[in-house]
Amino acid sequence: MEQLDLIRSKIYEIRGQRVMLDSDLAAMYGVETGQLKRAVRRNISRFEGEDFMFELTKEELSRCQIGTLKTGRGSNFKYMPFAFTELGVAMLSSVLRSETAIEVNRGIMRAFVAVRQMIALPLSTDVLQLEADIKKLKAYIEDVLTDQNEINEDTSMRLELIEQSLAELHAGRSEKSTSQRPKIGFKL
Repeated sequence: MEQLDLIRSKIYEIRGQRVMLDSDLAAMYGVETGQLKRAVRRNISRFEGEDFMFELTKEELSRCQIGTLKTGRGSNFKYMPFAFTELGVAMLSSVLRSETAIEVNRGIMRAFVAVRQMIALPLSTDVLQLEADIKKLKAYIEDVLTDQNEINEDTSMRLELIEQSLAELHAGRSEKSTSQRPKIGFKL
């Protein structure tokens, strides 16, 4: 499983296709990148069409997930890397005929199949459960907000009644206080 995850991490999406780069494949096969490229160029008729293999451009190389080009002499690629699709990786097994290449190729094919299955599988039960939970949570939040609005309306009505009562009490007291209050001053 560890090898499968390692291979999956080397699968990139470029030009809308899942591909592996020649340097990653050469490291897995245990050969130099130049040796792999020479074997491909000797058998270029097997790799015709972009559904098998294509050469990256400098723009793609600087934008893709691999990284950005560095500045300075000798720090960039001299030759642009080849990107092999699933079909191209399968075709590599006929070009490279070592036991290591055959063994690694099986793992790579399994990784491509696993990636395809991950994408093609319908939504898992976990995702469906999350969707159901989110719907329940939305309904609960709407109920709470509705209740809160009702409480706010009820509270504001009560506050208005209290203010009215206080105003009436204040008005009644001010009338009472002026009429019953003893007069201040000298009595004759």
